[in-house]
Amino acid sequence: MATEKITIEPVTRIEGHAKVTIHMNDNGSVDHAYFHVNEFRGFEKFCEGRMYFEMPQITPRICGICPVSHHLASAKACDILMGAEPPHTAVLLRELMHMGQIIQSHSMHFFELAGPDLILGFDADPEIRNVVGLIGADPELTLRAVQLRKFGQDIIYQVGGRRIHPNFAVPGGVNRVMTEDRREHMLANVERAIETTQIGIKLIKDWANANIADVEKFAVFHSGYLGLVTPQNGLELYDGNIRLVDKDGKQLELFGAQNYLENIAEHVEDWSYLKFPYYKKMGWPDGVYRVGPLGRLNVAEKIDTPLAQAEFKVYHQINNGNPVYQTLYYHYARLIEVLFAIERARELLENPDLMGKDILNKKHDLKSEAVGVLEAPRGTLLHHYKVNPNGQLENVNLIVSTGHNNWAMSEAVDSVAKTYVKGPNVKEGMLNRVEAAIRAYDPCLSCSTHAIGQMPIKIDIVDPDGTIRQTLQRD
Repeated sequence: MATEKITIEPVTRIEGHAKVTIHMNDNGSVDHAYFHVNEFRGFEKFCEGRMYFEMPQITPRICGICPVSHHLASAKACDILMGAEPPHTAVLLRELMHMGQIIQSHSMHFFELAGPDLILGFDADPEIRNVVGLIGADPELTLRAVQLRKFGQDIIYQVGGRRIHPNFAVPGGVNRVMTEDRREHMLANVERAIETTQIGIKLIKDWANANIADVEKFAVFHSGYLGLVTPQNGLELYDGNIRLVDKDGKQLELFGAQNYLENIAEHVEDWSYLKFPYYKKMGWPDGVYRVGPLGRLNVAEKIDTPLAQAEFKVYHQINNGNPVYQTLYYHYARLIEVLFAIERARELLENPDLMGKDILNKKHDLKSEAVGVLEAPRGTLLHHYKVNPNGQLENVNLIVSTGHNNWAMSEAVDSVAKTYVKGPNVKEGMLNRVEAAIRAYDPCLSCSTHAIGQMPIKIDIVDPDGTIRQTLQRD
């Protein structure tokens, strides 16, 4: 059957650059849609030869959206290389900074990147389908959303002294103690942050109930799920073992980050620079899994803060206690994690040990290899370093959150295109739904491929003979 091709390049309201190609049959249906990550991955290679203790300052430059995640994952790897377990106070301070990162990143994505689709509609005019349109539709909610993200950014600043690319975590600990005035400043804003998050949770629940037909057909598919858990299988964002469950929620593996290569392999396709991780024992593609908010809430059996736990119980009943596999519920899961992160930040701020002065372990017993892990906003982040006896890096491997979800994003793009894109007259709102399938995963393509590019978008709809039949463009 003859086909035509639609190209969406780049995908908008995500961090980084990608394109989508939609191959259509001559009857106006979609034959197949591909999600192409067209940035080149080179960051790991130019780290070789650097001293390992430089990495907590080098790797945050991968991305301006989640520099804290790379900063802390790198520092955790360096702790192991040095054989220097950080003091308790240092661990608390690092985790507090990480909660700030979760709050600012998740809240920005829900309200400012995904929010225009949910609040204004997938078919709204692109001229207003953005944060400016949100201001016009609900200025009070938009202000609250900006303040919520500011709260997360302020935690990062109060803990580490900088909002972006912090110089705080060092091998063996941190380099800055907490003061009483900074602690009180953060605590004073907790309640409003919780209120705003609960408004967002009500918004997404009401939206899902009103649009349940779309929720149940928009990129709906089964997979495995992967994420960190506490020893009691509670939600964990900073430390813990990696838990992998199948599509029914049955545990497949529980392992430490140091053993990730025993369980995870990476598949390569010639149409993307981004690799496709999968569970080794099940092989490709049977062993595919998802990470991030949806994945973490599917591997967790509870949440150890009261408000988030209460919401988790509601969330867990979406599929009668079985894993939640509907892609659009990523937004609901994301806000539950924001609620947890705020509650956890308050617990850390109220812990007297946070004010301790013992913040650095100066032990130096150099190891040859180490893996640092934590849950970045978008999913499980692994930093794997190998060094020579002088401490110079010989090999660096980063498995970034967005990489874990590469298969899922590709599957979502194909599914949504086949469900919503119909010819011969393809409307912009149809293509926006394809982009929204990617946005649900909140991909950070700069993290996963470490490159830059341009951001205008042009979509050409081409007949099988090569004639451009329709052009859609956004600047």
